[in-house]
Amino acid sequence: MKKLFLLMMLIISITSIQSPSAYAHTNNSEGYSLIEVNGNNLDYELKIDLTELGHSMNKEMTEKQYFDTKAVQDYINSHIELYVDSVKVEGTIEKSDVEMINDRQFAVINLNYELEQKPQKLILDYNMFLDDSDPSHANYATIKLDGKQQEAILTYESRELEIGEISFFQATTQFLMLGLEHIFTGYDHILFVISLLFGAKTIKNILALVTAFTIAHSITLVLATLEIVQLPGRFVESAIALSIIYVALINIFNPESKHQSWLAFGFGLIHGFGFAGILSEMRLEGSQLATSLLSFNIGIEIGQLIIVSLVFPILLWLRRLTFKPVKWIIPGTSVAILAFGLVWFIERAF
Repeated sequence: MKKLFLLMMLIISITSIQSPSAYAHTNNSEGYSLIEVNGNNLDYELKIDLTELGHSMNKEMTEKQYFDTKAVQDYINSHIELYVDSVKVEGTIEKSDVEMINDRQFAVINLNYELEQKPQKLILDYNMFLDDSDPSHANYATIKLDGKQQEAILTYESRELEIGEISFFQATTQFLMLGLEHIFTGYDHILFVISLLFGAKTIKNILALVTAFTIAHSITLVLATLEIVQLPGRFVESAIALSIIYVALINIFNPESKHQSWLAFGFGLIHGFGFAGILSEMRLEGSQLATSLLSFNIGIEIGQLIIVSLVFPILLWLRRLTFKPVKWIIPGTSVAILAFGLVWFIERAF
C-alpha cells in the first residue's frame, strides 16, 4: 500500500513538472482597468493575469513570447466592448509589457482609442475570461472622464461600468449625421432609390414613391430597433438585393412602366430592417432612444432627398431629348444595377 502511494505521488509530481504552466487554470484571477479620456483620445491600461490570458486564448503565454499582438488585440476587442456616446469603438495596442503583481505575472496592455470628438458618456461592458475560462474572475476598473471618476468591481454578475450623459444636442447631431452617412455609404439603398426614380414619370409620382418608401422603412426601423420584430441579418440583406434585382428587371423589360406606391412601400419594409442593423450595435436607452431614432431617420430622409433632387431632374431632361440612343440609357443603366444586385444576392445568400 505504501509503495502504491509513493508511485502515485511520483506520477503526480512528474505530470505537474511536464504540464505547461501557461495552460494551468488560475481560478479567482484578477484584472485592473484604468480608462482615461484625454481630448479626442481614450487611453486604456489593462492589466490581466498572463496565465489566464493564455488559458482563454488556448495559447502558451510566457514573458518572452506572449505577444502575437494582433491575436491579443482581436481577443480584447471581442471581449471588452467600449461605447463612446453610444457608438462602439475598438482599441489598438500601443504598448505591452509584463509585470509582477502579488507574485504573479500580469500582462500590461496599453490600448488607444481614437475618437472623433471629446465624449460625454462612456459605457464599459467587460467580458474577459468570465465566459471563457474563469467565471470567478474580477476586474477592478476606474473610468476618468471630464473631471468625473467612476469605479467598480466587474464580475460575472456585474459586467458594466457607466459614466457621463449625452446632451440632447449632441445626440441629435450625432445620429442625424450617422443617418446621412448610412444612406450615402449604403450603395444598395442608393441603387434601389435610383431604380425607383427610373419608373417615376411626374413630380407627383416621385413624391408618392418616396413617401411610401419613407413610411415603410420608418415603421420597420422602429420595430427592429425596439426588438419588437426581428429578422435574420442574412435574410434581410438578401431580400434587399432581391428588391434591387426586381425593380431593375422591370426597368429593363418595361422601361415605360410607372412604378406604383405599393412597390416602394413593400420593399421599404425590408430596407427598414437593413437601416436598423447599425443601431443594434449601439447602447440606446430611455429618452435617448427616441431622440436618436428620430434623428437617425431624419438623416436618412435628408440623404434620400439629396439623391432624388440630383437624379430626378437629370432623368426628366433625358426623357425630353429626341436623340434616339437616349432611350437606351435607362435600360442600359438598369442592366448595370441588375448586375450589382445579382452579385450582392449571391454574396449574401450563399
